Amino acid sequence: MLTERELTEIEIRLNKSQNGPWKAYIEGRDQESGSSFIMTGTGENRQVDIEMIGATIADYDFIANAKQDIPKLINEIRELKKLTRNNTKQL
Repeated sequence: MLTERELTEIEIRLNKSQNGPWKAYIEGRDQESGSSFIMTGTGENRQVDIEMIGATIADYDFIANAKQDIPKLINEIRELKKLTRNNTKQL
């Protein structure tokens, strides 16, 4: 089970990464020229694209979506821990 400290450390790493949202642009699927990349941020929050060597399409999609998925997972874990604590107290 993840401790609160571990969740906080994950959150710190997440917050240090480039602005979100992240979106994978795959050559041949999402665009027709250039190489595949992950776009970070949008509009005024746009930052440097992430390019990878040797990554599969699934790798690009996984990494790009992690920026949006990890905060949801952290919140869900914290909510479940809170519910578990509350249910334990009621016993």
